[in-house]
Amino acid sequence: MNAYVNAPISSLFRTLTPDELHHSLQTSLLHWDQNSDVWVFAYGSLIWRPEFDFIEQRAARLAGYHRSLCLWSRINRGTPDIPGIVFALDQGGECEGVVYRIAADQVKATFPALWQREMPSGAYNPKWVDCHTEEGHTVSALTFIINPQTDAYVPSMPLEQLRQVIHRAHGLNGPCIDYVLQTAQALKQANIADPKLEHLVQYL
Repeated sequence: MNAYVNAPISSLFRTLTPDELHHSLQTSLLHWDQNSDVWVFAYGSLIWRPEFDFIEQRAARLAGYHRSLCLWSRINRGTPDIPGIVFALDQGGECEGVVYRIAADQVKATFPALWQREMPSGAYNPKWVDCHTEEGHTVSALTFIINPQTDAYVPSMPLEQLRQVIHRAHGLNGPCIDYVLQTAQALKQANIADPKLEHLVQYL
């Protein structure tokens, strides 16, 4: 089976311009009052490689979305011609992850790099969501949810095809398989159960 039979045509792929990135960031931060700390909900690589300073970290659960390998990666873990696949939040279920609290006076310095990392192709919809923390509190956090209207969305893939994609793809941040394995390990260390990912890792 050709592992890329359902991959998007590379000629259609484009990254956001600097102006588009800036507009997306500014639009998402309209919710922010400029004085409060900002929470970010992490469910994939941000758990084990946040790349920003934070003043607090908590385990958290998000209802209404689940962690899924449903996003073609054509920059960080693949290329336009040989895309990898990475995690996004997809509709339905719930997701256990981590929330980070970023100090208010660091938000403007922190978020441009975060946006460059997460939003280069605009495949995510940034969204403010209510996350339930282990302390019993609910915090409003910004997170990144798959945009199902883009050609980067992968609603489902046979296990063998998924394995081929993960083994073959390599992007700016390294091999796709490293990403999957490191995420699985980070979830385990954080005592977050993800049976579907655990089954996939055994198959890899």
